[in-house]
Amino acid sequence: MRWCARTARRPPDGGDHRGHEWVPRPLSRRHTPITGTGCHQRGVATRVRRVTNDVQPTVAGVVGVLEQMYDPAWAREWDAVGLVCGEPSAQVRRVLLAVDPAPAVVEEALTWRADLLLTHHPLLFRPVHTVAANTPKGRVIHQLVRHGCALYTAHTNADAAAPGVSDALARVLGLTDLVPLDADPVDPTDKLVTFVPEQDADKVVDALAAAGAGDIGAYRRCAWSTVGSGTFIGGVGSAPVIGTPGQQETVTERRVEMVLPRQLRGAVLSALRSAHPYEEPAFDVYELAGWSGPRGIGRVGRLGATTTLREFAMLVAEALPATTQGVRVAGDPTAEVSRVAVCGGSGDTLIEAVRTCQADVFVTADLRHHPASEARDAAGDGPPYLVDVAHWATEWPWLNGVANRLAGAMENAGFPIEVHVSTRCTDPWIFRVPSPGGVVR
Repeated sequence: MRWCARTARRPPDGGDHRGHEWVPRPLSRRHTPITGTGCHQRGVATRVRRVTNDVQPTVAGVVGVLEQMYDPAWAREWDAVGLVCGEPSAQVRRVLLAVDPAPAVVEEALTWRADLLLTHHPLLFRPVHTVAANTPKGRVIHQLVRHGCALYTAHTNADAAAPGVSDALARVLGLTDLVPLDADPVDPTDKLVTFVPEQDADKVVDALAAAGAGDIGAYRRCAWSTVGSGTFIGGVGSAPVIGTPGQQETVTERRVEMVLPRQLRGAVLSALRSAHPYEEPAFDVYELAGWSGPRGIGRVGRLGATTTLREFAMLVAEALPATTQGVRVAGDPTAEVSRVAVCGGSGDTLIEAVRTCQADVFVTADLRHHPASEARDAAGDGPPYLVDVAHWATEWPWLNGVANRLAGAMENAGFPIEVHVSTRCTDPWIFRVPSPGGVVR
C-alpha cells in the first residue's frame, strides 16, 4: 500500500483558477487555513494500490463492485447513472475519481492513462440530440472512446447510499451519531411462513436462504421456528409423502418464518417447492409494512461540543476545500449550535426536513434566495441557521472514501488496481469582487 499526492503550483491571485491543482499537505486536527481566491484541497492524500499481478479486472468487473456500493436502483427516477461509455470487457489498471466530467478532468484522466473515470455528476444529465465531436459533451465522449477510457457516474444513488456523499461531508465536519435527513424506505419486504416435517426443516431453511431469504442486516439464514402438529387428508389422485390418500394424517411439523426481499418472492417460492418434501407445501406470504431505512438524502448528526454559529462556520471553511464563494451564513453569529444537518450538493428542497428534525444549523450548497429567505423568516431569530458553500466543495470529500473502498474491494477480490482522486477544482467561479460599502445606489 502506498500513499501519494500530486503537486502543483498555486496560480497568482487574480488569475484564472479553474482547472488548477493545489499542493496537498498533511492534515492536522487544527491547521491554518490557506487564504486567497480560487479553490484548493487541504490534506489530500490519495490511496494507491499498485497492480502486482498479470490478471487484470475489466470495466464490467469494476462496475459490478461500484454497483454493490451504489446500487443504481437507489437513484432518483429523473437521474442518469451508470456506465456512460466504454467497453465492458476492456481491462482496467487505473481509475480516476472526480466530481465533474469536465474537460480539464478528462484531460487529466487521459494524461494519467486512466482506464476508467468515475464521476459523481453525470455528463449526460439532460437529454442531448447529438454527440458530435464539435459539441462540448460530444467532444468529451469522443476523447474518452478514442483513448480507451470508460466513464461511469454514481450520482443520487451515491447521495442516498450509506455511507454516501453526505456521510463524507458530515465526517469532515466532525459529526457523529448520523441518521438520514430524508430517509428512504427500506426495500419492500415479505415474510414467508411455511410448515415442514421436523426432520426436513433444516434442509428447507438452507434452500430458502440460498434463494435470498433470511438476510437481516449483516446476518444470514435468519429463521424462527416452533413445533406443532399438522393434519391433512389426501384427496383422489394425491401422492402424499406421508400417509395414505383418504385417511387423516397427523404429522409433527415445524412452523418456519423467514423474511425476504419482495423482488425475490418468485425465486424463494420456487426454492420452497423444490426443497419441501410435500407434494403440496402449505405456506403464507405476508407483505410487511414499510419503514425508514439507513439510506436517504442528507444526514443529521451532532458536534462533539456545542459551539457558536460563527465558530462553526469557521470550522466549515477550514474542513472543506476552499472556493471563490467561501462560506455564507444566515443567522446570529453568537447563537449556539450542536445538532447539524448536512446535504452534499443542492439542498434547499430539504429545509422543511431540517426544521422537522430540529437541527440547529443546515450546511448545504446552492441555497436560492426565496427558499433561504422564507426559511429565515419562519425561524425568526432562532434555528435552523443556514450555511451555504459551493456545490463542488460539499461533494469532493466523498471521493477519498470511494477510493479507499473501491481499492480495498478490488484487492480483496484478487484484482488490485491503482486509484487516484483528482485534486483539480471544477467549481465554475473564478473570482469575486466584494461590494463597496455605503448606501445602496
